[in-house]
Amino acid sequence: MAHNKPSNSCPKPLIISLIFSSISLTFLASTLKPKFQLTDDTFSRHHHPTNINSKWFDLLAPNIHGGKIKIGLVNVDDNMRQAYTHMAGRLEAVNVDFQNVSTKLKWGDFFPLSIDEDEKWGPPSCPEIPLPRLEEYGGLNFIVAGVPCGARGTENKGIRDVFRCDDLLTHAGDYWVYKPNLWKLKEKVLMPAGSCQIAPLHAETRKYSQSSPAIERSPSSRHKRVAYATVLHSSEAYVCGAIALAQSILQSNSTHDPILLHDSSLSPNSLQGLRDAGWKPRLIQPIRSPFAQNGSYNEWNYSKLRTWQLTEYDKVIFVDADLIVLKNINKFFNYPQLSAAPNDQVIFNSGIMVIEPSTCMFEDLRSKSHKLVSYNGGDQGYLNEVFTWWHRLPFRLNYLKISKRPKEKGNNYIREDIYAIHFLGLKPWACYKDYDCNWDMVDRHIFASDSAHKKWWQVHDAMPKKLQQYCALTRKMDERIKKWRGIAKDTELPNGHWKIEVRDPRQYHLVE
Repeated sequence: MAHNKPSNSCPKPLIISLIFSSISLTFLASTLKPKFQLTDDTFSRHHHPTNINSKWFDLLAPNIHGGKIKIGLVNVDDNMRQAYTHMAGRLEAVNVDFQNVSTKLKWGDFFPLSIDEDEKWGPPSCPEIPLPRLEEYGGLNFIVAGVPCGARGTENKGIRDVFRCDDLLTHAGDYWVYKPNLWKLKEKVLMPAGSCQIAPLHAETRKYSQSSPAIERSPSSRHKRVAYATVLHSSEAYVCGAIALAQSILQSNSTHDPILLHDSSLSPNSLQGLRDAGWKPRLIQPIRSPFAQNGSYNEWNYSKLRTWQLTEYDKVIFVDADLIVLKNINKFFNYPQLSAAPNDQVIFNSGIMVIEPSTCMFEDLRSKSHKLVSYNGGDQGYLNEVFTWWHRLPFRLNYLKISKRPKEKGNNYIREDIYAIHFLGLKPWACYKDYDCNWDMVDRHIFASDSAHKKWWQVHDAMPKKLQQYCALTRKMDERIKKWRGIAKDTELPNGHWKIEVRDPRQYHLVE
């Protein structure tokens, strides 16, 4: 986690323009005809044409079967519109016009630093964006969208639109042709324009989709495949945390697959413990963070990108191994990619994310990883550059164990209505069970909370004994705890935790 993110690498007015275009495309896609079929090679030719008229005639005309088609045009120029006259009788092009958005709207209106999630002063809201009348644009087969003015050459800046790369039929110059999966798209239709309010639960958006004949319903027999996933790489430091995470998910009565992506750093014994905890392990090649320093904590954090390779699942909720789940979070599978809880300022925290696995998305993430600069050198900074328009989930889903105004005396109590705790700072298994050892270091008081510490140990104590052994203290860990506990005592830190009698039985059964 980083507290301050530099300004986004894309100019804010340009990003807002792209978001408006994305909203336009989302609206327009809801009018698509689901039954129109194109042959596999319909859009396989002429990706680099030299003439605008021949380009689109050649691009759309070959091998189209099934009669006249209807195309929606968004943000195209006059030359593009004229190009479609070559296909009169076989193609109908509909130009979609949008009203101007108020010039008073600013970046902060769509991506505020924070929102009133508890609604003490009323529910948060997003600015209204005028949209065309739905009934005027029915029966579209697919969409041609132009990059907003001034966006040329910004591919390496992380700009994303509402469609998945799987929806892309072809791309020529500044124009993109889409045929979206309407079942997935309907989850995005009512998402807020920015992070200015909590994204509505899909159960609520279904009321809209069921009442609209323009949106294709998913077959009732379709079973949505979903899973939880985490990643372990580089060392065994988080094996205990991952075991506790798996157990907390099971204790929340979830039956969805828990998938563990891991590299070769794990021993056979640790892998057996992780299997016994519930994980289904999969060996991966780790991915180095190109902008991380050698030997840093986030040097191999881009391994998290491997989650997009779990393509046998429609949705995956990724969860970092230093979290525990306190109550069932299955309902968050109903949100679209990329949905996450806030970090600070205008960014999301990548500790819990809803993603949609996709081979082309993974390849796209890999291809851009050396072009987009991560503000913190790790995956969180990179993903915030890629998914500029993310969907805000409540902070209670990924409750960051941090206090901006830590108490010198007291507990820094956590709320009781949270779904999961993200343990920042020294981890619970690296402290004595008796209290949060972040209290022993002044610069870590912001991460100290005995009530959160107690929650983790409740999960630990509910685990089978054979799993608890994977959370044993090493001699090195015990030496570090004693060192800082002694410093706290010598300096008489006001919080007084150094006075607490240690009863943790692990101190008598240290491992190497």
